[in-house]
Amino acid sequence: MLSRRSPFALFALAIIAIPSVSFGQDNARPVKTITFDAPSIGRKTAYNIFLPEGYEKSGDKRYPVLYLLHGFSGNYIGWARLGAGRATRGLDLIVVMPDAGNSWYLNWSKSEDGQKNAWEDFIIKDLIGHVDTNYRTIAKREGRAINGLSMGGYGGLTLGLRHPDLFCSIGSHSGALAFARGAATRLRDGSAPPARRAASENANSQIQIDGFRSQAERTPKGTLFTKAEEADAVDPFKLILTVPKEKLPHIYVDCGTEDRLIGASRELAKLMTEHKIAYTYGESAGEHNGAYWTREIGTSVAVQYAVITRSLAAAKSSDTSGSVKP
Repeated sequence: MLSRRSPFALFALAIIAIPSVSFGQDNARPVKTITFDAPSIGRKTAYNIFLPEGYEKSGDKRYPVLYLLHGFSGNYIGWARLGAGRATRGLDLIVVMPDAGNSWYLNWSKSEDGQKNAWEDFIIKDLIGHVDTNYRTIAKREGRAINGLSMGGYGGLTLGLRHPDLFCSIGSHSGALAFARGAATRLRDGSAPPARRAASENANSQIQIDGFRSQAERTPKGTLFTKAEEADAVDPFKLILTVPKEKLPHIYVDCGTEDRLIGASRELAKLMTEHKIAYTYGESAGEHNGAYWTREIGTSVAVQYAVITRSLAAAKSSDTSGSVKP
């Protein structure tokens, strides 16, 4: 079992932090950085995107989308550096890597200093809406998947379980899956959250988002949960039992055997087995670090792309017109 220490205190991930529009490289594959205004968080932000090879010359062809979420202290640059481009090369797949700061991908109960911190709405409404409007996506459940690492693993499962109508496959690498449960426990028993180190004010010049370059700027000001019920509502251990089985997305979970967070992944796998919920689960040697995620992203992409392909084929077969409509 995980300890009840808050992942806020546990996570200072050195997810290597590429920049609007500009280009970087992932093993010779171009990654494009897009900036846009996000009403839910009241600011301009950015995401990195990989487009399928031949996208510009593919006419009106539409593509499925995989959203990859970064971890705590990470940013939109991280997944490209961790090999997401190599893992998805050759696939008819758009890959979107957004930036959500240290938000936990949740709508905060209270915000301070005039901030807007509706980070769940940012992903579900602003980001997906922007991608579907500006790219030739298959803008339906069968053509959309989400995954993430650490904080992003928690986000991938939580957002997917809260919005099962939007994703056919959801996933977690080394996820901080007990984050909300730990917060709910502390709120119920009145225990104080663990002390947190002051967030660094050193700016990362590679992050091309004004006012969002240091860890201090990237950590929302306010209160994430004010009562235990708010944390319960975003607890994947509870959510997974509330979604009807026929509406559940495919669930992918993995974790390294030397990772301090592996207990939560094992516990979720046990829960899914007991309730006869279908899932794909993996453990292999590895810690909570970039080496593990760089290696395992290839496996998760293969599984999720197979689920997308299967889902689209099933949708097509049930479409009397014989076509997959966006």
